[in-house]
Amino acid sequence: MAFEFGTASHWRSVLFLTLTCLVLFLPGFFTIPPIDRDEVRFAQATKQMVESGDFVDIRFQDDVRYKKPVGIYWMQAAALKTISALGVPRAQVRIWVYRLPSLIGAIGAVLLTYWTALAFVTRQGAVLAALMMASCVLLGVEARLAKTDAMLLFTVTAAMGAMARVYLSWQRGEDPAHPSWGPPAIFWTALAGGILLKGPLILMFVGLAMVVLAFLDRSVAWFGRMRPVWGLMWLLVLVLPWFVLIFLRAGETFFADSVGGDMLSKLGAQESHGAPPGLYLLLFWITFWPGAPLAAMAAPAVWRARREPGAQFLLAWLIPSWIVFEAVLTKLPHYVLPLYPAIAILTAGALERRVLARSWLLRGSAWWFAIPAAGSVLVIVGAIKAIHQPVFPAWPLFAVAMVFGLVAWRLFEDSRAERSLLNAVVAAALMAAGTYGVVLPRLTTVFPSQEVARALRTVTCVGPKAAAAGFLEPSLVFMTETSTLLTDGSGAADFLSQGACRFALVEQRSERSFVQRAEAIGLRYNAMVRIEGYNISQGKAVSIAIFRSEGTE
Repeated sequence: MAFEFGTASHWRSVLFLTLTCLVLFLPGFFTIPPIDRDEVRFAQATKQMVESGDFVDIRFQDDVRYKKPVGIYWMQAAALKTISALGVPRAQVRIWVYRLPSLIGAIGAVLLTYWTALAFVTRQGAVLAALMMASCVLLGVEARLAKTDAMLLFTVTAAMGAMARVYLSWQRGEDPAHPSWGPPAIFWTALAGGILLKGPLILMFVGLAMVVLAFLDRSVAWFGRMRPVWGLMWLLVLVLPWFVLIFLRAGETFFADSVGGDMLSKLGAQESHGAPPGLYLLLFWITFWPGAPLAAMAAPAVWRARREPGAQFLLAWLIPSWIVFEAVLTKLPHYVLPLYPAIAILTAGALERRVLARSWLLRGSAWWFAIPAAGSVLVIVGAIKAIHQPVFPAWPLFAVAMVFGLVAWRLFEDSRAERSLLNAVVAAALMAAGTYGVVLPRLTTVFPSQEVARALRTVTCVGPKAAAAGFLEPSLVFMTETSTLLTDGSGAADFLSQGACRFALVEQRSERSFVQRAEAIGLRYNAMVRIEGYNISQGKAVSIAIFRSEGTE
């Protein structure tokens, strides 16, 4: 069997998982246009860092962007400078360059899930846990977005994997004369990385797990093996320099915006993302597919084994943070992603012990077929609605995905559950290829900024400058120039009157004010092209006219 061959040794397992990740994550990675709004805000801030040479401050055009620390921007800047040095033309406006840290973080998180799982299960069980992470819908999305979350998952998994090794060693009564520096070094370095990526959030995952373990064991003696004094000093060496520099640059503004304006505001319904408790549990059946059916079957056995050291550690990682996220009003699907490795490892342990539930939960195996079937229909219907085309090249991929999902469901047995999971992973890969690789790149109307930028590249004048009215999405700034002015119709007319080689990108709802102001100042202009599209951020159709000045009367 290919799986047994691929997992026959440690290095074969690592290679097998890496190749699987590439198959799952690369479709669409290079071809899906920039997605508004968060992804483009990160990418544009990084682009400005490289343009200005200022790697301390974080800005989107002239506005400060202090919601997150600097870690992901440095990683994206390193990717941009590397790709530019390799001679890739126009690297600064290729969104896939800024997605590279997310791709690396996602692959790294899968490999770290494997490494962490080795402390709990056999090598094949660890590979199965890693495959659940690699194929899960949520990580597939985050691997393709130039944001913080895939890298945060990487740091959290590294920290918890290192902590697990020390904790389980203590539980086994091992007392080595010279404890290894490896796990503590990984732990504290991962904490520092997580803080630079997303502030103190990583401390919540680690801290809540430690509090629960201390309560259950009535002891924290094991934590002394984590070299806390040296580790804390190392953490401060890594994180303090930038925090000091940004404080000297911006004073208390950064901390007010990141902690008060971003983190604490999530206790309420930030940016209309409020939802009641229980939402993450509902979303889990989609976001953790195809591992979700097995996780449901494993749940009763996991709960019975909750006082065993391994299960106790993983549940301490999972449950308290999950409760916090369910209680907080602001809810976005990716918030719980750092908890998914614990679920994957717990599921792999139950699968390895052959203790999956034999009750009605077994009916959940139909979910392996239901998601490809329903997902295929939704994607095709969405494509027809967006571009009025059925996207036939994706149909064979979706059809074969449904076949593999059906096989996973119909051939499921408790004693051969691995076989069903592997078939479901293949179905996930085919769904990713069809959705991300074929359908999304063809939805040109959903990405009007790309069409606007393409139209501006056809002009013959040197150094074109643009102003946008009505359509003010960050992708427009990223795809054109940092200097692109975001204004209203009147402002676009004034901008157009100020010189040659200027263009006004006016959304239809702003055209009236543009025309009125142009008439008032005697501006002569013509329309180069009109681009019809759909603003996915606002959920409405847009029509953008590109005007060019012909001088004033």
